[in-house]
This record gives sequence, C-alpha cells and structure tokens, in this order.
Amino acid sequence: MVKNIFFDLDGTLTDSGPGIIRCAGLALTHFGIVPGSREEMGVFVGPPLRDTFARFGIPAEDIEEAVRVFRLHYNAGGIFENTLYPGIREMLETLQSRGYRLFVATSKPEIMAQKVLAHFDLTKYFSVIRGGSMDGSRDSKSQVIAALLEELGGAAETIMVGDTAFDVLGAKAHNMPTVGVTWGYGHREDMVDAGAWLVVDSPEELLGVL
Repeated sequence: MVKNIFFDLDGTLTDSGPGIIRCAGLALTHFGIVPGSREEMGVFVGPPLRDTFARFGIPAEDIEEAVRVFRLHYNAGGIFENTLYPGIREMLETLQSRGYRLFVATSKPEIMAQKVLAHFDLTKYFSVIRGGSMDGSRDSKSQVIAALLEELGGAAETIMVGDTAFDVLGAKAHNMPTVGVTWGYGHREDMVDAGAWLVVDSPEELLGVL
C-alpha cells in the first residue's frame, strides 16, 4: 500500500537538461576542457555536480570553482532553460486528488528546486520539497531521502520515482522501492540493474501502476 511518493525533479518532472548541459559546458570550458556531446554531457542531469565535474577531469582543488562558475551561469538564466514534461501536471493533480502525499527529493540545491517548481506552478502539489545544500554537506540522493524520511518517521508505504540509477540506489539505501521513468536522462537497463521495482514509459503508465 503506497501513501507517500518521493519524486526526483530533473529528468523526472521537468526537462532541465538544456540549461544544465549548457552551464556545465561553460564551467568545463573555464578550465580548458572541451565539453562532450549532448549525450555525454547528459550525465550532469541528476547526480551531484561535484561528483560529475570530477568525472570530467576537474581536479579536486578546482571542484568548488567549477560549481561556482556553473551556478553563476545557471542562476543568470540556465535554470529556466527548462520545460515541464507532458502529462506531469495532470498526473500530480490526479495523485493528489486520490489522497497520496507527494514530496520532492532532488540532489539539486533546495533553493533552486523551489524556484523551478514555483516557476511551473507545481509547489502546491507537494507536502515537502527537499533538496541538496549549497555547501555540499547534503547533496547525494541518499542524504536527501534520509532527511525526508526523518521528517516522515520512516519509509513505510513510501516509494521513489526517478529517471536514473542514482534515484534507485539512493532509495535502496533506505529499503525503499523505486519506479524508474524512461522519459528523462537515465537508461532503462541501468535502473533495472540497480534494482528498480518497475520501469514505466509515461506519466499515464505510472498512474496505472499506482
């Protein structure tokens, strides 16, 4: 019996890829690193920035500067290079009307997540919006989920919905099942390998599963 649903944000509720990918590319260029293809840069959507910059060869001592450059461009406009996936609003309205409690659990800094949700008029659907911290002290999906579960008092009757293996693994660390979605930036095979309970191809299919 599911009563509480944790939603990832980037790649699950909104297609934030264009802004994130552009701003990540500018940060890499700042260090003389040539950005990869759009597909290669898509790994910036979802996981903590610090981890992904390290994967692209930014030295540990320069990671915070890379994050600073990214956020400079992202806050200047990249945050709104973003679209709501078709069917998401209708799905959230239906779930809320059926009595589910909805939450956001994102690695994106919480203040930025709040801006995006307000921009799309989605805030009203969620009981709590929990994201990462600006200083990196809480930026993994597992840490964000842990903070939400502490507020809820446990993981009973709770599932995660997300588009990457990071969502699956973050929830798995707290014995929560995950429904993976294929319209974002992850891959079905990776989510299945990570232990996703189910993988769905549309918001309408997700509603049917629930």
